Amino acid sequence: MNADPTTLPAPHLSPGLDALLDRVAERQRADFGHMASDLKADGSLITACDRWSDATLVEGLAQLYPGEGVLSEEGDKTVPGSDAYWVVDPLDGTTNFAAGIPYWAISLARFEGGIPVLAVLDVPPLRQRIVAIRGQGAWRNCRLLQPPSRQSHPAGCASLCSRSIGVLQKLPNQRFPGKIRLLGVASLNLVSVAMGQTVSALEATPKIWDLAAAWLVLSELGCPIRWLVRSPEAIAAGSDLSTADFPVLAADRPDTLARFMPWAEALVA
Repeated sequence: MNADPTTLPAPHLSPGLDALLDRVAERQRADFGHMASDLKADGSLITACDRWSDATLVEGLAQLYPGEGVLSEEGDKTVPGSDAYWVVDPLDGTTNFAAGIPYWAISLARFEGGIPVLAVLDVPPLRQRIVAIRGQGAWRNCRLLQPPSRQSHPAGCASLCSRSIGVLQKLPNQRFPGKIRLLGVASLNLVSVAMGQTVSALEATPKIWDLAAAWLVLSELGCPIRWLVRSPEAIAAGSDLSTADFPVLAADRPDTLARFMPWAEALVA
């Protein structure tokens, strides 16, 4: 970060964006426990609430920020050609949502120059909103977040996604250096590192909408990130990201990253 994190005031989203997020979060809380799900072509789940949330966010962003394109999980997955654009995951954690597990997120990130400059992760069941601004810091419910490298982690929890847990079988003679947690929400798996809840997170197949907001939160809190195959930075306009994966390892500090790298390397070997 460029500024002193101990003196930064809480950021204020535009009233329109704040109201848009509130509207979608409230609808998701109301629909939770009452939604049937369908299978998408890739085998993942989708509900009517996913579709409504996506359409509402895309339409709302177009009204609030005319001329700025939107790439969304349930809509257009092509990188917009506008100088600034938004990447949206309307309901990250649909499996949790559909199964009655109260843990999912709304993920928004505004990109300029191919990198996120504003990120919002709203967690409706917990009524938490995480905001990050490039070069300024990150906040949860308007309270400044401190870099996890300044905190101790006696539990030593590490987040894996369901597709990365197979690495444990690839290194049978090495003890995994953490207590495993599978949260079921890619964006929150990654941002758990930034918030000091876990010491590392390994994601095997995150899409750009899964990681866009968490990427900026991690960066603003000084968490090292290792892109294991390719970086999502500065992807050319017009690129179709519907099937593009960005395997990634994130950690609370460099020595933790080095400790988990053998499993990250095994994941993509």
